[in-house]
Amino acid sequence: MRAMNSPALSADRIASIDPATGEAIAEIEVTSPEQIPQIVADARAAQHEWGETPLRIRCRLVRRLGEVIYRRRAELAELISREVGKPIVESQLMDVLLSLESVRYQTRIAPAELAPERLPHSNPAVRAKSGWLLREPYGVIGIIAPWNFPLAIPIAQIVPAIVAGNAVVLKPSPLAASVGAAIGTLCAEAGLPPKLVQVVQGGGEVGSSVIAARPDKMIFTGSVEIGRQVAEACARLLIPCLLELGGKDAMIVLADADLGAASSAAVWGAFYNCGQACVSVERVYVERGVADEFAPLCAEKAARLRIGPGRDANFEIGPMIGVAHIERVEAQLRDAVARGAKILTGGKRRTNAGRCFFEPTVVSAVNHSMRLMREETFGPVLAIASVANSAEAVRLANDSEFGLSASVWTRNSARGRAIAAQLRAGAVMVNDVASYFGIAEAPHGGRGASGWGHTHSRLGLREMVQVKYMDVDRLPRWPKPWWFGYSGELSAAADSFIAWMYAPRWVERLRNLRGALGMVFRRGRV
Repeated sequence: MRAMNSPALSADRIASIDPATGEAIAEIEVTSPEQIPQIVADARAAQHEWGETPLRIRCRLVRRLGEVIYRRRAELAELISREVGKPIVESQLMDVLLSLESVRYQTRIAPAELAPERLPHSNPAVRAKSGWLLREPYGVIGIIAPWNFPLAIPIAQIVPAIVAGNAVVLKPSPLAASVGAAIGTLCAEAGLPPKLVQVVQGGGEVGSSVIAARPDKMIFTGSVEIGRQVAEACARLLIPCLLELGGKDAMIVLADADLGAASSAAVWGAFYNCGQACVSVERVYVERGVADEFAPLCAEKAARLRIGPGRDANFEIGPMIGVAHIERVEAQLRDAVARGAKILTGGKRRTNAGRCFFEPTVVSAVNHSMRLMREETFGPVLAIASVANSAEAVRLANDSEFGLSASVWTRNSARGRAIAAQLRAGAVMVNDVASYFGIAEAPHGGRGASGWGHTHSRLGLREMVQVKYMDVDRLPRWPKPWWFGYSGELSAAADSFIAWMYAPRWVERLRNLRGALGMVFRRGRV
């Protein structure tokens, strides 16, 4: 797997870079690919004992992890803002808070969600059986995590994995290696068993080595390009995988929407974390009657945002993670302008702030011939298109290979729900954007090129277990009607049994009851 934008990665060391200044803040040792098989083997050994540990004890230790995160919250927020550039408030609310919420929620629901589930049988032929669904850990879960939410995303995957009884091998992004190392420290400080959660460091070669070591499941969060490589590598080894990939999230603004609130939401949804989020707003479709008012509102609000280092709480827009990411945004903007788009504000690097700063950019007069409307931007750009009506807005919103999340803005909530139901996305919000990602009960997962499977919610916990059906026969000495000793008498009884169970008319069912009993009380069984 090719690592994207890893200029600070050498053969044996990762230089952790502050994107606001370009300065190295730490050096992290790269894990040798030759070490990975033993690391996975150690995780498997730790999991054997952990999987047998009572759930209440597992939950208690995971809650202790939450206590450690809480105690070190200021230090963690500072590290996140320094290493990936996001404003300190976003590090607090979108990484630290979400991590704590994952711990709280998953440990609360685990006893009910992981308990054996009684499975009643409707067929009278098997009424003497007692059926159960058991949920058992996979074993070792490999996690390849991204840099943009370097604490919240891996913690939201590690927590349900270990609550469910698995071990974890985490490979953080080399662009967030220091935060990844901190996660390993947090787990050790919480008293989790040694080797249960291990952190390996490096680029694509290390990620490939984790898969090659045959964990029992892989979770990948990142780009479509790398996600496809992960899926192909897992498929060759028949390893199940969960993919959370890119987004091109659409926002539909109807003519009756509160434009003040909708424009503020669009600006926040497009520019939090400098637009570097899979659920950021990248496309807006506004009904024509209000488009001329809505677009300038967004441009005016975007122009007021303060740009500077994320560690300074007075700034709202931090740096992008690297120059290569800026160049991708610039290429999309050049293509859009060449095809008739208009930049209302922004569109340039802010070199006086530092090498990786880019102005929040609002673009109008866009259409689907432009790369800006078809490719994931993953940067601070809000593209606004005028549409004739809601039907055209839905059609254009669904005209994308991505299907992660979307939003609808209207004063009529019933109409909003109706339009939301038509959108091809894993989550749709009415009169809000993106914040569902922070709701622990809400599942997170996409469609199409946005990936498959779910994180967060009870569905995220169930991604960490395999289901086993267990059947206990309450009449163990009674020969079963379907056992050998086939005969014409059995065939006739079988036909009567089918008619008694499934005939469309009750008269026919009752007429076959006596013959059906011949299935149960037949002679000559082997």
